[in-house]
Amino acid sequence: MEALLKLSVLLLLSLSSILSAPIATAAAVIGVTYTSPLTSPPPTSTGGNSSLPTPPPPQRARPEAIAAVVCDLRFGAVRLPQPDPNLIRAFTFTNTSLLLSIPNALLAPLASNRTLAVHWLHVHVLPFYPRSKIAAISVGEDAVAASELPFLLPAIRNVHLALRDIGIRSISVSTTFSFINIVTTAFPPSAATFKEPIGEAVIKPLLQFLEDTNSSFLVNLYPYNMYRLHFQIPLGLALFQEGSFNFRDDFATGVRYRNLFDMMVDSVVASLAVAGHESIPLVVVETGWPSSAADGNAESDANPAYAELYLKSLVAHLNSGKGTPLRKEGVAQAYIYELVEEADPKQQLQQQGAHNWGILYPNMSKKYHFDLSSASKNGTIASGRLLLLFSIALSYLLFL
Repeated sequence: MEALLKLSVLLLLSLSSILSAPIATAAAVIGVTYTSPLTSPPPTSTGGNSSLPTPPPPQRARPEAIAAVVCDLRFGAVRLPQPDPNLIRAFTFTNTSLLLSIPNALLAPLASNRTLAVHWLHVHVLPFYPRSKIAAISVGEDAVAASELPFLLPAIRNVHLALRDIGIRSISVSTTFSFINIVTTAFPPSAATFKEPIGEAVIKPLLQFLEDTNSSFLVNLYPYNMYRLHFQIPLGLALFQEGSFNFRDDFATGVRYRNLFDMMVDSVVASLAVAGHESIPLVVVETGWPSSAADGNAESDANPAYAELYLKSLVAHLNSGKGTPLRKEGVAQAYIYELVEEADPKQQLQQQGAHNWGILYPNMSKKYHFDLSSASKNGTIASGRLLLLFSIALSYLLFL
């Protein structure tokens, strides 16, 4: 009996220490964006000399090759801003979650014509689902222009209803916004709200729709852009680096932030809370760090070393399952932008303000080396210890 009492005390003390320790939640799903290249290059000037040969069109990777490399890199999800049906078909039976986008040009037609929404689904979804794991559709991309906003919510609702019309209820429908266009501030996160008038007129009814349909809020979130806009932000804070000055304190909440990504995520979380929908899942649809920029002198921080450091640190942070100070489960998914570098990066960089974001070269070889497969098991450590402890206790009792 005395042995049983000692065992009970030991069990309670161990259980107390386990439960009092910080427990990480499940790691976020890490995805990648793949933007299909144009079928032909943009027009180029020959300087009036017609004898110069016309450059050949860029080689497009076969859809099967794209699907294979995504699986090899162990990405759990892929975002397709230009959802080519052949590409969707290539992900058949891969268990890779797909996020499809509908272009802004279709917002007005979709808003007034549900039949068009059904037609789009018949081309991009119905032939492949559920063999291709289509999980969500983003209706529009950063549609904040005055000419687009009136059509956004009606288009979203029509796509949602069209999915019901064809008997599909497990694909969620949302839209994507850029952080910089909709959130008032990144610091302090507790002071963030959605910008007006878009907050009250569009985002608030959108959030009610997302809550009613169990869908996620989608946002593009670039610490690089925020760092470039606010030079008082330390570079190390944007790159997840520990350092004497690489932190910011939110005095309203008493939280110390050690990376800019979490600050921006929590700014969105705070904005959702102010709007009355703090529990809606959050998906980061785009994030990344450029390896080069059109103006390399002005943007010296756009370089391969920093890009690789950001991606490695981001992956480690997401895999840790630690979440953010205001949302312990963190983001549900985060998509790295972009899978493949432009076929002609020099030509692409000639565009004003352009950057190279690809993590693969055009020949599909790796530009960086980081491992997506080492998802943290911290979320199961406590439960594993607890199960082991109870097993030992039970075995001991059986042999008393």
